[in-house]
Amino acid sequence: MTDLALHLLLFLFIVGFLAGFIDSIAGGGGLLTIPAMLIAGIPPLQTLGSNKLQSMFGSSSATIAYARKGHVQLKTQLPMAAISVASGAVGAYVATYVPGDVLKALLPFLLVAIAAYFTFKPNMSDVDSHQRMSPLIFSLTMAPLIGFYDGVFGPGTGSFLMLAFVSLAGFGMLKATAHTKLLNFGSNIGAFAVFLFNGVVLWKVGIVMGVGQFLGAQTGSRFAMKSGAKLIKPLLVITCVALAAKLILDPTNPIRVWMGF
Repeated sequence: MTDLALHLLLFLFIVGFLAGFIDSIAGGGGLLTIPAMLIAGIPPLQTLGSNKLQSMFGSSSATIAYARKGHVQLKTQLPMAAISVASGAVGAYVATYVPGDVLKALLPFLLVAIAAYFTFKPNMSDVDSHQRMSPLIFSLTMAPLIGFYDGVFGPGTGSFLMLAFVSLAGFGMLKATAHTKLLNFGSNIGAFAVFLFNGVVLWKVGIVMGVGQFLGAQTGSRFAMKSGAKLIKPLLVITCVALAAKLILDPTNPIRVWMGF
């Protein structure tokens, strides 16, 4: 797998750029990267490990871009990010022992519910709203729970974080996006460490796609900061619906298997 043809590496670089762009705004970059690596002939386990490597480039790039403009305060948010690192590692460890069929079956319905929430919720903007959960409680509950999910399975993590930040922490859309990228970066680090320990990371693939992710995330985060909720909200809804459709149409989806489709 270290001898992929140049045209396949170029293909993966372009996919990484597009995924980084989308992921920095609304999450869901794995919707592009994982199928692309499988199409390139990379085995599933190596795909998961390498995906975490390239995802770190994108999430760190977006985090840096948002932090530079003051949308996330890195020093004050480091404890929550550290919790996300630990929970992502635990999730990745559990993933090596526990089958993900239940998650694969439930995820499409959860994503559609999130899309409906953001579609029909009125007055969605970049202005902070009523806080239903204190920062401490959020850090001790939502951060480890979603970070764990990212390590176990992954798809939709950004959407779940956005929903939590907007509905529970009371963040505006842009602020929620910035903090989502920080926590996603943390859980990516934790999960990557476990995959690295298990020797399933393809460095050439991960770095080539990672460079694309980094550049795409820089571009996407600039668009998000310029347009705010007007761009983030519709792209988040589209991403959730697209990911749900992809999972449902997948021939290996547990629901289709159970129903004999």
